[in-house]
Amino acid sequence: MGGHLDQCIGCGHRAISYNSCRDRHCPKCQSQARDRWLAARHAELLATPYAHVVFTLPHQLAPLALQNKAVIYSLLFRCSADTLIEIAADPKYLGAEIGFFSVLHTWNQKLQHHPHVHCVVAAGGLSRDHTHWVRARHDKFFLPVGVLSKVFRGKFVAALQQAHASGQLQFHGLLRGLTQPRLLRSFIRQLFTLRWVVYCKPAFGGPEQVLRYLGAYTHRVAISNRRFVSFVDDKVTFRWRDSVHKNQQRLLTLPADEFLRRFLLHVLPRGFVRIRHFGFLASRRRGALVPLCKQLLPAGAPPRSNPCQPALIHHARRLRSGPARDVAARWS
Repeated sequence: MGGHLDQCIGCGHRAISYNSCRDRHCPKCQSQARDRWLAARHAELLATPYAHVVFTLPHQLAPLALQNKAVIYSLLFRCSADTLIEIAADPKYLGAEIGFFSVLHTWNQKLQHHPHVHCVVAAGGLSRDHTHWVRARHDKFFLPVGVLSKVFRGKFVAALQQAHASGQLQFHGLLRGLTQPRLLRSFIRQLFTLRWVVYCKPAFGGPEQVLRYLGAYTHRVAISNRRFVSFVDDKVTFRWRDSVHKNQQRLLTLPADEFLRRFLLHVLPRGFVRIRHFGFLASRRRGALVPLCKQLLPAGAPPRSNPCQPALIHHARRLRSGPARDVAARWS
């Protein structure tokens, strides 16, 4: 795609800025898409705390997900969203209609296959009759994770069985045995014995904090450039965060072909939507319900204009409009 060679007029330092390839799996080409998406979301955010809920598939389902990405990832979106909506609507827990974004991630820090969705949820919702705003009852957690886990498991397993009955699933290699009804039933029973992990972080601040928070999740790819350390003797070394040992930074070195294999695990099917909206933020409902939510919420301090626009971007625009731009030479 070519690029630009930029040179500092002060010290003479040169740096290459590659043109965007516009691929959503490229670590260099997602920042502008992220900024545009965040700017569009700014008008939809509410002056209320938000919660972060993560739904994770058991690792036993990872091989099946790799062979049926579009089907399994769509079920993950649908079942996690249905779980949140159903539990939130129960008067025992919240008794309200909620709205949220869901973002699909398929990796862990070592680039291994780890499908999960991040849901950023307004910590409250509309009453059933749409006459008032219902606040979350707890600051430390939005909804009980134990209940979310069991309901999510039941919904996903039922949806998985339905997808199999309708012929949507494919089984290859070591999974070919699941075409036999007896082995499939055994596999389904095993899923009910597993612990399905649902994690809910404490509610955090209002719209501006949410925009900064979302920026770290919405357009993230499997690995960013800043994590790379070296590429020597056909081996790639990169940093990873060890969550088991207090998030210590560690180094992992992989042969180039193994690194590429792990990265390609996370390439999504063509046209698959990895950011989705649910509840009163769903595309067909947000136009009417978001203004109603703002009307029913207590008046708060108005957010700053363009809070999703990092200062670095403004600084870069000033540089590009100054003398440094004149010494940039096109290359290809």
